[in-house]
Amino acid sequence: MQILKRGSAGAETALLQTALNRAQLGPLRPDGIFGPATERALMAFQRREGLVPDGIAGNRTQAALTPWYTGYAVHTVVPGDTLWRIAGRYGSSLSALETANPDLDPFDLRPGRRLTVPLGFPVVPGDIPWCSALTEFAVRGLTARYPPLRREILGRSAGGRPLFALTMGEGPRRVLFTAAHHANEWITGVLLMRYAETVLSAAAAGEAVGGVSAEELLFRSRITLVPVVDPDGVDLVTGALPARERAEAAAVAAGWPSIPFPAGWKANLAGVDLNLQYPAMWEAAREIKFAQGFTGPAPRDYVGTAPLSAPESRALAAYTRQEDPDLILAYHTQGNVIYWRFLDLAPEGARELGLRLARVSGYALEDAPFASGYAGYKDWFIQSFDRPGYTVEAGLGENPLPLSRFEEIWTANVPLLTAAALG
Repeated sequence: MQILKRGSAGAETALLQTALNRAQLGPLRPDGIFGPATERALMAFQRREGLVPDGIAGNRTQAALTPWYTGYAVHTVVPGDTLWRIAGRYGSSLSALETANPDLDPFDLRPGRRLTVPLGFPVVPGDIPWCSALTEFAVRGLTARYPPLRREILGRSAGGRPLFALTMGEGPRRVLFTAAHHANEWITGVLLMRYAETVLSAAAAGEAVGGVSAEELLFRSRITLVPVVDPDGVDLVTGALPARERAEAAAVAAGWPSIPFPAGWKANLAGVDLNLQYPAMWEAAREIKFAQGFTGPAPRDYVGTAPLSAPESRALAAYTRQEDPDLILAYHTQGNVIYWRFLDLAPEGARELGLRLARVSGYALEDAPFASGYAGYKDWFIQSFDRPGYTVEAGLGENPLPLSRFEEIWTANVPLLTAAALG
């Protein structure tokens, strides 16, 4: 994270405000504006932690805030500790402690042992804009609180940020869900991260998700999530990108004054539209987009110099080949619609499952429009694997969709995600 102080604004400031609220130093409105109230709360936190109360969130302060970013603390057992006492001290629960420490013997708490202690709030916030720092904190928090969750870095973005994949479940059916191919569609990344936490929490508690036992879901399926394909672009749109990188993007955007900046930015940091990067009639996509004027780096619709020339699309394609999934979902926003085939390619069972996904979500099942019907991730998967792949356009409105629309997107897509995982 960047150094934050009075006058800072954007997604990282909203994350700081959320952490201070979690540390019971609010209430702050997580509006992403570092004003006097945020400064006072931060100084109170610094005094509490024995830090210089300068009201600046620098490296030492950020390190002290880490438990409230990630949702867990590490406790070293001392003589006289009991699980009940440890849980009470951190606002946790016995069940959460046992889930995070699966080899724990409550009758053998040896002094010096380090325990992962989940704090008393969900890891994934649903009320602040997303950013790459939040992705990293949430990945750390979820893998600590739920040890069966596996994480990988499948590659790096154009700006060097990690591309995370999270895998849960051990079932024979392998599915791969992706989101935020487009920067201003970052709300889809929130959807997948919350879905991961909801499934894992429900499995630990013996509860259901999307009308299905979470334990059964993870027994039958192996679910891999790539929640943010374009972390650089997401940071740009949500105000978390450092000034130098933002200036580079602004220079590209200056050539496209009709596209709002940064709200209209869909591309990666190099100005390449990642969902026009796949070798599925890429040349046709290039012809269409060049005819529209997108012949070089742009906030959207530039196909790049060649298929898979962008590091993000190249990494995701390689990872997809490695995982060899039975199904993929590619999440975007706009339309409440599911696109299910590529040209006349219709894998066996794809339409029937698509109709089921449409029924449980309330979305329509349709063919992709001509102008955006080539070179997408879903198109490439169907062409290359001959298995069901779907682009899900979640929500209605103007991108980036406001977080006020998130709960309706969540409600529609929990059963969709679960049905897709089970097939």
